[in-house]
Amino acid sequence: MKNNRQEFNLHRKQLLPVGFVAGFVVCLLAPTGFAGDLDAGVTGKGRAGTPTTEGSTSGCAQNPDSTFCWMSPDIGEAWASGYTGSGVSVTIVDDFTGEMEDLGDLGHGPQWRQHGQWIAQAAGMVAPGAKILELDYLEPGPLTLEDGLNVINLSYGLENPVSEYPLEQSIVDAARAGAAVFTKAAGNKAVAVGTPTEGDIDFLALDLTGAPSTIFVGALEHNGTPENKAKLASYSNYAGSGSEVQNHFLTVGVDSDKIGLSGTSVAAPVIAGYAAILGSKFTTATPTQITNQLLDTARTDTLVNYDAATYGRGEASLSRALAPVSIE
Repeated sequence: MKNNRQEFNLHRKQLLPVGFVAGFVVCLLAPTGFAGDLDAGVTGKGRAGTPTTEGSTSGCAQNPDSTFCWMSPDIGEAWASGYTGSGVSVTIVDDFTGEMEDLGDLGHGPQWRQHGQWIAQAAGMVAPGAKILELDYLEPGPLTLEDGLNVINLSYGLENPVSEYPLEQSIVDAARAGAAVFTKAAGNKAVAVGTPTEGDIDFLALDLTGAPSTIFVGALEHNGTPENKAKLASYSNYAGSGSEVQNHFLTVGVDSDKIGLSGTSVAAPVIAGYAAILGSKFTTATPTQITNQLLDTARTDTLVNYDAATYGRGEASLSRALAPVSIE
């Protein structure tokens, strides 16, 4: 926890590290922005972002369509159709200056990374054509939006009122105005979003509730199918009984057995990547239209004992969201 901001920490399994990289401050990511292991990967800087096939000694296998072991097949289908997030800016607001304490493997071999670096890497791998921006949450200034569609990922919570923090207050103001798509990790206390736990409450989640272009993201144990239904991960916060959260709550698989990481922190940037991919197809859509498209096309037939209080709208379906010729 830093300055009363609480990371939804990535839980990790024991893996052997193969490298250590230096910390970063606020910066714009080029394809090599994390470390040398990513220069052949699928992060992007607003370019065409065509995914590349590469050899890897990682325990997380790369698939023939260039996706990785933790990704839904829908992602490969989107890439094959030319939708990679091009023209969309994804800002990761997170910790980029703290200690490196998380060890995992998204497909480039085991790595030690800061919390924010993992989140940015995940979003950039899902949407390789998007411009990926890192913004350390200790920055004192307000949020700045780029030209075109913006997606803002928030994989942390705030333990004090938002009004005490200029950055988070500007985030809430932008969300209430529908100025960007906001993907907010639901949290890892196995309670309903916005529920006090151990005397603390996530004020950022409270203030984002009801914002038209906000999506709360919970974690499933894996990506579900009708034949192999998924259930909510035991640690994940859930939608709860309130309709404002239920109607803006999505889930996505986080397969910790494959990547060595778990947490709604990892789930949120996947949805951020989905939003960027939609933005690269529906180029005139507003942030609220992109948000509603993801929410309205979620699946419930891939979930164990679906109910809205647990899963909100259901499991995000990129293929269904991309299916229309246009959205309104």
